[in-house]
Amino acid sequence: MIFETDGIKFNIDFFNSVENNKPILVFLHGFAGSSADWTGVAENLNKEFSSAGIDLIGHGKSSSPADKELYTADSIINQLYKIITGVFKRKIILTGYSMGGRAALSFAVKHSELLQGLILESATPGIEDEKLRSERVARDEEIAKYIETHTLEEFAEFWMDMEIFNTLRRFSEEKRKLLRKSRLNNNKTGLANSLRGFGTGRMPALYNQLNSIQTKTLLITGELDTKFTDINSKIVNQFKNAEHKIIKNSGHNTHLEETKRFIEVLNNFLKSF
Repeated sequence: MIFETDGIKFNIDFFNSVENNKPILVFLHGFAGSSADWTGVAENLNKEFSSAGIDLIGHGKSSSPADKELYTADSIINQLYKIITGVFKRKIILTGYSMGGRAALSFAVKHSELLQGLILESATPGIEDEKLRSERVARDEEIAKYIETHTLEEFAEFWMDMEIFNTLRRFSEEKRKLLRKSRLNNNKTGLANSLRGFGTGRMPALYNQLNSIQTKTLLITGELDTKFTDINSKIVNQFKNAEHKIIKNSGHNTHLEETKRFIEVLNNFLKSF
């Protein structure tokens, strides 16, 4: 379905719908992804839970406005608030991967009252060091300019070749082609503005606010993604009620690389709701 607020259209895909009082699982994709990235996970989750995915601003079938201010952390939090209160109208378990994890965490800091659970896959609370923040902003600007001056096909190749996705190279060429193709279902303006407005260097660092999140939280990282596993191992105790699960034989994108194990971890977490 398409939900419109403040002149921006958001695509929402419903994977499973059940009439009960359990919280709804709401999925947020990573950069250059879409809600479709979650289909293989959602269709294998506990059927007692309704589930849906949101295309974040600038991605998938959602709007890609030119105004960069619409892509900031505050704007994304406000957009998610209007979607969650306007469409789902009950408590949810918010699940986000990478950029979507940062969006989910940013939302949880401001609106934990709307959440019954929080699942963060390969996410980070941002960058505290000002020098590192500036370097990341500069790097994201380079990537944004690359997107603007190249085709989406060229960007998909560029993005898939980044070091953080090295572990995806073990997949067959056919599967890698499907991954690259999924990156083409985006808009160049939306992708570039997402980096400029909500890149890791641009989002406010949230380390000092993690203890304000009351909801039960699950942190997931891949064993081979040492950077994010280290980050999450350090922050897990800063939450009121969190646990950290490390997926063996997986890199940054655990729900794609080790889908079966990722689903097992989620279903175990859902047993407590």
